[in-house]
Amino acid sequence: MTGKIGIWFAPEGLTSPQSAAMAQLVEKLGYHSLWIGETFGRDPFSHLAFLGTCTDRLVLAPGIANIYNRHPGVMQQAAHTLAEQLPGRFVLGLGVSSPVIVSKIRGLEYSRPYSFMVDYLEKMASSRYFSVPPANPAPIILGALAPRMMALSAAKGDGAHTYNVSPAHTRWAREILGPDKSLCVEQKVLLQEDPTKARAIAKSALDFYARAPGYRNAWKRLGFTENDIDSGSPEFLDAIVAWGSADSIRERIHEHFEAGASEVLLHPLHPELGMGMLDENTLRTFAPQSS
Repeated sequence: MTGKIGIWFAPEGLTSPQSAAMAQLVEKLGYHSLWIGETFGRDPFSHLAFLGTCTDRLVLAPGIANIYNRHPGVMQQAAHTLAEQLPGRFVLGLGVSSPVIVSKIRGLEYSRPYSFMVDYLEKMASSRYFSVPPANPAPIILGALAPRMMALSAAKGDGAHTYNVSPAHTRWAREILGPDKSLCVEQKVLLQEDPTKARAIAKSALDFYARAPGYRNAWKRLGFTENDIDSGSPEFLDAIVAWGSADSIRERIHEHFEAGASEVLLHPLHPELGMGMLDENTLRTFAPQSS
């Protein structure tokens, strides 16, 4: 495997001390970065600041911070604060999330996500900031799956963060981004060699995202049908979740790098408990120094 390898995890089932221990283990094992999700748990910026005090080298990022939740000036304040406190160790992952989270659950208006992001980036860039600025502002990585948002990631951001995708999507994304922008690809990995068990866990993990039109549309652009998505066809599940032996999963990681990923973010699924439960065996199996 060539390229940077990070970890993507939503630590909502962990206490704060357990999250700190996880981040320390991720750093000790040689991973480049730790990305944490944002839905309805801890504030990601506060939690990343805490994890930054518990680690020395690990790059930290929200994957992704929801732009509908925060005024652009407030987002800029958080980004500058962490970039100054953790020099060279903070990346700002921004995204539009989904109408399920923003509108149905948060009760906020979800409209024109592309235009909203364009306007948001402009307002962030012009926001006032009176504290000591960071020596180097945080790179801005946009959560992107669709063509226009991917193109915006190239034009106005430092790269893109993709999620629930296959190497075919990574190849397509790299063509749009060009050679110089970062492409940070989340890949769910599952050390489970029993096909029935593995696909059941994979389907359970993806069912949550299947309600979001952004993911459904991205999967359909990859050639999957509504029935593939709703029923969890083997072809669909196997394309999005890398399961099986360590060697077969390493091959999937390699495919992303070959397709143009600059960093692959492993999202470990527990082989018995699925999402949300940390599987240390997976972290140790794919530790960069042993890969």
